[in-house]
Amino acid sequence: MSMKVIGAGVLGGIVLMVWTLLVDGILGFHASIDMRQVAEERVVYETLKQHIVDPGKYAVNPAVTPEGRYPAGEPVFSVLYGGVGHESAGGLMLIGLVVFFLAPLIGAWMLSQASGGVISSYSRKVLFFVAIGLLFALFSDVADFGIGGYPAGDAILLAVRRIVDWTLVGLVVAWRIRPEPSHAVIT
Repeated sequence: MSMKVIGAGVLGGIVLMVWTLLVDGILGFHASIDMRQVAEERVVYETLKQHIVDPGKYAVNPAVTPEGRYPAGEPVFSVLYGGVGHESAGGLMLIGLVVFFLAPLIGAWMLSQASGGVISSYSRKVLFFVAIGLLFALFSDVADFGIGGYPAGDAILLAVRRIVDWTLVGLVVAWRIRPEPSHAVIT
C-alpha cells in the first residue's frame, strides 16, 4: 500500500472524525436517536438489572392471546445489553478511533485498485465512496428497522447520515488518489 493511499485514508479518517464530532458531539444527532430517556428510568433500570444478566439483545413481547398469537397493536420492546458499564467508555472510544481510520483506509485502498475509468474521474471516485455508504446504510441502518429495531424514521435518518459520512470521506480521498502515470514504452 503506497504512502499516497495511506495518506488519503488518514485524511478520510480525520474528515470522518471531525464530522462525527460536529454532528454527534456538538449537535447531538446520535444521542437523540439512541439515548432517549425512559419515564421512571430508575424503576426500569432496576428491573432490567435484576432480570437481564447476560449480554445480548432481548425482545420483550406482549402476552399471547388464548389462541396462542401475539395481540395486534401491542408494542414489542427491544433491550440491548452489551455487558459493559460506563467505566469501559475510554477503551471503547479507542476501538472507535481505530475504526475511524481503518474504514477510510480500506476504502482508499479499494479505490486505488479500481479501474482506470473510475480513478480518472473525480466524480466517479466520490461515487465509489457514496456506493460504499449506500451499501452500509442498506445492510446496517435500513435493515435494523422494525420489530426489535429502530422506528422507520430513525432508520432512514441513520442511513442518510451513513451515506453523508462516506460521501465526505470520498470527497477528500478522491482528491488525493490519482491514476498512476503510464509507464508505456514508446518505440
